[in-house]
Amino acid sequence: MTLATPLPIGRPMREIFGETVAELAAEDSRIYMLDGDVGSSTRADIFEKAHPDRYLQMGIAEQNMLGVAAGMATLGLIPFISTFVSFAVVRPLDQIRVLIAQPRLNVKITPGYSGMFTGQTGMSHIVVDDLAIMRSLPNMVCVAPADDVEADLALRWAAAYDGPCYVRLVRDPTARLFDDDHRFEFGKASWVRDGGDVSLVSTGAQTPRTLEAAELLAADGIDAGVLHVATVKPLDIEALVGAAERTDNVITVEEHTVLGGLGGAVAEVLSEHRPTRVHRIGLRDVDVQSGPNDALLDIYGLSPARVAEQVRAILQAS
Repeated sequence: MTLATPLPIGRPMREIFGETVAELAAEDSRIYMLDGDVGSSTRADIFEKAHPDRYLQMGIAEQNMLGVAAGMATLGLIPFISTFVSFAVVRPLDQIRVLIAQPRLNVKITPGYSGMFTGQTGMSHIVVDDLAIMRSLPNMVCVAPADDVEADLALRWAAAYDGPCYVRLVRDPTARLFDDDHRFEFGKASWVRDGGDVSLVSTGAQTPRTLEAAELLAADGIDAGVLHVATVKPLDIEALVGAAERTDNVITVEEHTVLGGLGGAVAEVLSEHRPTRVHRIGLRDVDVQSGPNDALLDIYGLSPARVAEQVRAILQAS
């Protein structure tokens, strides 16, 4: 893919969440929605209107909600979770670990409001270590779609997958990276830009921004490839090794802490399969402040311009 024009803006993933799960439920009576009293924010209310008999309002009691989801899964039902990442991962972590991941129950942990952009809800709601946490749990798989098109496909995959899975969704509209012909393949990374000087490896809604950074670098004569990693666990080892062999220079970019996130995961893989120096662009051991999206991207070095700036500095120092 070559970025000839600016990427269009897609629909909010939270709207895709409500619509897609409601559509899936119309085809499969086993699908239920468990909401932690935030349905109008996560847009689980779309599901509620379509299937009021399978919409369970669990209140602000997320630990109980995940426990109930585990129990439903033992009965052959397919529960989807509606809440913010802060309340879907961190607060009920013990329930996820013991009741869902260990017995490998078919629970779909599909929270919105991941990453930095939580509608200025404040530091308590901003979670940027969720992938590090969830990928460490045995039996848990982790998916981070890039845009609304891939979010729809990832949710459809999750409904069909037999086992616990974590799908990382964001609140606000994101740049649309893919067209309607895109295919989501679980466990597979995909090149969204070819390049021979450096391989930029990104995930989730950061990938479109990383692609825009690569175009800025191209104006300086730097040919950067961009590898989109939609499945953070299990990683596509073959694609990552190929990225390292292609350029011998790998830089990860993520809207997530660099401690245990995509950068750490890529470094683990390459250290074992194709030793390569990996540089990590992301959040560095900080609590993220609340603020407007564009301001936060600049402050924390994740806007296209700031990513391009850091890549230039890394290449100049190499």
